[in-house]
Amino acid sequence: MLCQSCEKKQATTHIKTILNGELKEYRLCSDCAKKYGYTSFLGDVGFDLDKLFGSFMEGFGHSGRTQKRCQCCGSSFEDIAKSGKVGCAECYDTFYEELLPSVRRIHGRTSHTGKLAHSAGTGVRIRSEIAKCRSELEQAIKEQAFEKAAELRDRIRELEKSSEAHADTGKKE
Repeated sequence: MLCQSCEKKQATTHIKTILNGELKEYRLCSDCAKKYGYTSFLGDVGFDLDKLFGSFMEGFGHSGRTQKRCQCCGSSFEDIAKSGKVGCAECYDTFYEELLPSVRRIHGRTSHTGKLAHSAGTGVRIRSEIAKCRSELEQAIKEQAFEKAAELRDRIRELEKSSEAHADTGKKE
């Protein structure tokens, strides 16, 4: 199958993304994949071929290095890279440095910004909406979607005025 971008070379990279519940698939040649920022999956998760070959060669007189393992579930980073699943919550602390590049690549950020509870105060909700709009504004600027950026800028100003008015009334959150 040919690359969907250049339509010249054989596609060697298959990319699946889910954005807002919509699945999109791309097939790219290695040059186009690099151009768009997609590198080898194994390289992105910190996969080390030396470790792989070392584990195969242990029985043949080659001394393999000991693997760091999670104290809670016993998973190694190689287990996580192979399965694509983290063994337990403790693995995130144990393999923080190894997982960080993949988490950034997949999610775009490393801090959780989940939903707010219904019991959260109005001020908290407004600040959360402002943060969300600022994030969308940065993305719109990167994509050069300036009309959307202007709308988001105006929305942020409205929310900031609303936040100030809410603070001035002395309401508790």
